[in-house]
Amino acid sequence: MLKLSRIIGLLNLIFLVSPAFAQEIKYETATDLWADTLGNHRAVIQVDKPENAVEVNIDWRRRDLNAADRCLIITNEKGVAVQNIYRIEINREFGHFIFQPNSGIGKYFVYYYPWKGHKYDGGFSGDYMKKEDSPSGAWLAENKIGSRGDVNFSKAKVLKIESRTAFDSFYPMEVVAKQSEVNALTAKEQKSYLIFPEDRKNAIKMFEDIPVKWIKSGASNSFTGTALKDEYYVFQLGVFASKAALKNIKLSYINAPYPITCFNLEGNDSKGNYFKKNVSLAKGKVQPLWIGLDVPKSALAGTRTFQIKVKPENAAEQIVTVKIHIDNKTISNRGDDELWRYSRLRWLNSTMGINDKNTRNYSPLQVNNLEIKAKMTQVVLDHLGMPAKISIHNKQILQKPISFEIATDKGVLQLNAGKVQFIKRASGIVTWTNTSENEKVKIVCLGTMESDGYLRYSLQVQAKENFTAKDLHLNLPVNKGDAKYFMGMGRPAELTPESYNWKWKGPQDAYWIGDYDAGLYCKLLGATYAGPLLNLYRPAPPQSWYNNNAGGFNISSTEKAVNTQTFTGERILRKDSVLKFEFSLLITPFKEIDPKSQFTDRYYQDYMGNPTPPQSAIDAGIKIINVHHANHFNPYINYPFIRADSIKAFADKWHKRGIKSKIYYTIRELSNQTAEIWALRSLGTEIYADGDGGGYMWLQEHLVKNYDVQWFTPIVGYEACDAAIRTSGDSRWFNYYIEGLNWLLRKTDIDGLYLDDVSYDRTMLKRMRKVMENVKPDGMIDLHSNTDFSKGPATQYTEFFPYINKLWFGESFLYKKMSPANWLVETSGIPFGLMGDMLFQCGNTARGMLYGMSARLGWSTDNMVCDPKPLWKAWDEFGIADAKIAGYWQADAVVKTSNPNVLATAYVKNNKMLISIASWEKDKTEVTLTIDWEKLGWKPGNAVLKAKAIENYQPAKTFALTDKIMVEPLSGWLLEIDR
Repeated sequence: MLKLSRIIGLLNLIFLVSPAFAQEIKYETATDLWADTLGNHRAVIQVDKPENAVEVNIDWRRRDLNAADRCLIITNEKGVAVQNIYRIEINREFGHFIFQPNSGIGKYFVYYYPWKGHKYDGGFSGDYMKKEDSPSGAWLAENKIGSRGDVNFSKAKVLKIESRTAFDSFYPMEVVAKQSEVNALTAKEQKSYLIFPEDRKNAIKMFEDIPVKWIKSGASNSFTGTALKDEYYVFQLGVFASKAALKNIKLSYINAPYPITCFNLEGNDSKGNYFKKNVSLAKGKVQPLWIGLDVPKSALAGTRTFQIKVKPENAAEQIVTVKIHIDNKTISNRGDDELWRYSRLRWLNSTMGINDKNTRNYSPLQVNNLEIKAKMTQVVLDHLGMPAKISIHNKQILQKPISFEIATDKGVLQLNAGKVQFIKRASGIVTWTNTSENEKVKIVCLGTMESDGYLRYSLQVQAKENFTAKDLHLNLPVNKGDAKYFMGMGRPAELTPESYNWKWKGPQDAYWIGDYDAGLYCKLLGATYAGPLLNLYRPAPPQSWYNNNAGGFNISSTEKAVNTQTFTGERILRKDSVLKFEFSLLITPFKEIDPKSQFTDRYYQDYMGNPTPPQSAIDAGIKIINVHHANHFNPYINYPFIRADSIKAFADKWHKRGIKSKIYYTIRELSNQTAEIWALRSLGTEIYADGDGGGYMWLQEHLVKNYDVQWFTPIVGYEACDAAIRTSGDSRWFNYYIEGLNWLLRKTDIDGLYLDDVSYDRTMLKRMRKVMENVKPDGMIDLHSNTDFSKGPATQYTEFFPYINKLWFGESFLYKKMSPANWLVETSGIPFGLMGDMLFQCGNTARGMLYGMSARLGWSTDNMVCDPKPLWKAWDEFGIADAKIAGYWQADAVVKTSNPNVLATAYVKNNKMLISIASWEKDKTEVTLTIDWEKLGWKPGNAVLKAKAIENYQPAKTFALTDKIMVEPLSGWLLEIDR
């Protein structure tokens, strides 16, 4: 009798062998879908005799390790389940059991991954079914099952193994080799590790097992492929540590005809810095090495042969000979338009948008001695390289220079400063350095300023001798008149307290202090993660500032200044030790608000189903449509490339009607539909975050473990669900994202992005803006956040604000409870040069009007459908787009009420004015208006206040200028006055 290994070697690639009955098994995708709760995989078997008990042995070769704990369901062709199943042996390699056919001769279906649960928009709840019920004692006794003796059961034939869809299939790269086969292969090969070259079409998906495909093919030291001219050609080398662990695997290339790289071993990080990776491999594990060959357009047709040397640190080298046939055809876009080619992997190492140029919305920086000028800001450095003066529109905000000080028992150390030297001068960034020291310590200051008014500091503190510092602290002394509001470090936006003490806790590392026309944002840096502190990313605080919880933050006030201080508490500094303190500042506002855009660029945003707006929305003047994921046009979260054709068709359709479209496209999580998912998984936790696994069945069956479950959506009209997993924060996926944005803008003609609680940092926003400037100069970005998710989004995202067009902060915002300070600073965006829309429960129309805000049309929230159309109509009838805002927050406000808890904002246009008033009183109250006619340059004459009827806002009514106006709680009026 032939040995099993010999049988396998003779079989066709599309067949596998069942050792019990020497039968061939095909792997196919089902032609008709079955109920997904039966599982994504089944064996189709044939019963040829009308027996009461039939034996079957299925070589299912599963990836899961707990096959014996999971349920078996067997049905006949009509879907009726059999009642009795007796397990002989169930494991990941095969299932051997006896069952009672319930319809005699015919086909039966064995489902071995059934589950129970619930799929819903935003999540999945469920798990695999546990072991089926035991068979009946009568059936066991009748057929002498369990004490078989000489009983011989009929054998069912295994016809094939089917996957429910092609996306569910395990074939060929997840059909697991049996341990006996692996042992035989390992014994046969004398090498300590084996190499299995693979075409890109067969992505290596298993890192704990090898596929039976490799048992049949055997290891190889040669690879042959075909590429087109100008294609970025990708292939794989699978390294199997068959006999010993491998340390620090390296590749080198001999006579490579074109530039070549291995994405697993080297690349450029998200800041453009080149790096190398140490890849080691435990015994019995598999490491795919994804390799890219940069074939030029000028390549000559023919075959190119070269070698790749594989050299682990602790094992002998192996040489793989590669033959690439270059076809005499040229591919477009390097192959990026066809996802299966994997050419986009080169995007992981892209440096697109990384340069020192200013973006077009900001002026080039100018340096004159120690003065640096930006578009709206001037900074004068002191002799230590710290900001001595900061002015916004010629308004000086600092009461004294910003300082970093070291305090001892004898007072603050005085330092001798060297000369401030500028080491980089570019239009978008300038960099300077300075060294200051005394007999105890040396501080090296490295500072930068960017064209949007962003400053970043790195201070290296080196002790020259052992000494104890009572404290190291950073002081920001702001003029008291410019320090009206504060937010951050554990507090929502509010009127700045006279004093405040805070210790490191919660997702907080930043604060803002200022007024509508001048402010400073400060972020304490040095943690492993620098993006917004979402509840998915909670790094330890920056150790230098935190100092094992001795550090903290406080606010103190004098008659002239409010000082914010970040301190470390006592530290013992050892000779030659170095502490690094990093922080950033952003001077606000960094641009003028744009009311015209706010009142004319109206959004339609329908999260559920079809993003297509109805005619009523078009008639109301919508100009921008936000296309979420989870719909026909853009089904999969953060991976829009699969349906680029439908996105383009959508954009083209609405461009013809003068309406722009933007899509949901972020990074924080990534759909399981991602074409490069297996290459990304081969990078360990570089791209995908580690986690406990679980979640939707597809994830459990294919990713198995070491992933973190995130968003899930069953998409109407799509059989494949969208099951996302979390990304790892800062990684090379940022580079892919930038290239992806460039590709989307060019291929689909979208007009920008809708960002929803993203996890990258401000450097990405700059790159995004630069890409847009090159492809779509008028491209737009709006940013959404949930206060429950990011715990103070305005503080978390302030560094993004210079590069976005609009805010949509409001999910979980309690508009009815928020103070005016909270509205102005955290919601409206006005102190930063932005404006915004309302979200949760459609906001509050009267209060929102103080800041020029409305809800978004099409949005539904908490069983409420937002309808700003009546308000928009009132805007248009007045002509508010051409009006000047005179807000209650401004020093030169032209309208005030008699009650400080009822606020008024005026919209002034030529010879008329629209006055918005809104109440924060608990009860209804009467107010009168005071109008500064001199500031307006008007004479009141016989003017009256007219309230036009606005649905769900106010009835029609007329008031005299001196009338008392009754205002209901949580309400207000919109009053028009003509000169």
